[in-house]
Amino acid sequence: METSARLLRLLGLLQVPRDWTGPALAERLEVDVRTVRRDVDKLRTLGYPVHSTPGTTGGYRLGAGAALPPLLLEDDEAVAVAVGLRTAAGGTVAGIEETSVRALAKLEQVLPNRLRRRVAALGTATQTLAGRGPTVDADDLSALAAACRDHELLRFDYVAADGTGTRRVAEPEGLVHTGRRWYLVAWDTGRDDRRTFRVDRMRLKLPAGPRFAPHDPPEGGIAAFAQRGISSGAYPYRARVLLEAPAEQVGEWVTPASGTVTDLGDGRCELAVGAWTLDSLGMWLGAFGVDFHVLEPPELVEHLDVLAARFTRAAAVSRAAGVTPAARR
Repeated sequence: METSARLLRLLGLLQVPRDWTGPALAERLEVDVRTVRRDVDKLRTLGYPVHSTPGTTGGYRLGAGAALPPLLLEDDEAVAVAVGLRTAAGGTVAGIEETSVRALAKLEQVLPNRLRRRVAALGTATQTLAGRGPTVDADDLSALAAACRDHELLRFDYVAADGTGTRRVAEPEGLVHTGRRWYLVAWDTGRDDRRTFRVDRMRLKLPAGPRFAPHDPPEGGIAAFAQRGISSGAYPYRARVLLEAPAEQVGEWVTPASGTVTDLGDGRCELAVGAWTLDSLGMWLGAFGVDFHVLEPPELVEHLDVLAARFTRAAAVSRAAGVTPAARR
């Protein structure tokens, strides 16, 4: 193995979060221990902080340096980073657009020509539709992530969907991103229950408070809990519906923010969904184009009769006005 290729291989091994003994590295690289020591010294001269401990139980570990050394990425990793930076440049986090563009420009400068062409093609062929939704502050996201990691109490003002403002004290558990919105899942101490908060509606009171002992995670995990709250919990009307269609098919029509699909087998699935009105609930279910029946609530069943009568009247009036299949032809 050539020296440059061996250095890349050695660096890849050291990036695994564990201590490597000299003999273990030598065996992986198919060289002797002295060559491993020389290669480690070369990495250090390149700016990689390789720490070592002596003795029979000692070994090598890649530490965190004061400066970012040259990145060594596989082809697919480099393209993935470039795509992520382009997405961030037009995403939902305020304040990182320009930073993402600068980072992408630096990455493209150091990419080999074959990768630079691939990344440039993605940039040339891809257009971003600017969203009109609210953005979140990058510093707020960092503060929330740190509070989740360190189990530190949060205090914040929160504005609900109806404009009502409240002051909350919560034990943060995790962040969830749907592509358009950022949400915090946290244990609300004032309500003694778990809640999902939209980050763009939060006004943090920093620094964070004392540490807390975390609760047991929700059933299915943080993301599943957030999806249940986002797709139905925030709406005044909630429904459970059995659809005569496979979950894979329905899942193509339902986003994480619009509903939760549960596979029942035999080509059927259950949909949990919320809406602001019974009209919108009924219309949306009808748009699936498959047979269904309502599991709950009873008022939705009654409203389907209202919608059916409305459409029947519309068809009758249209026929009376001469709008018939023959007339359309």
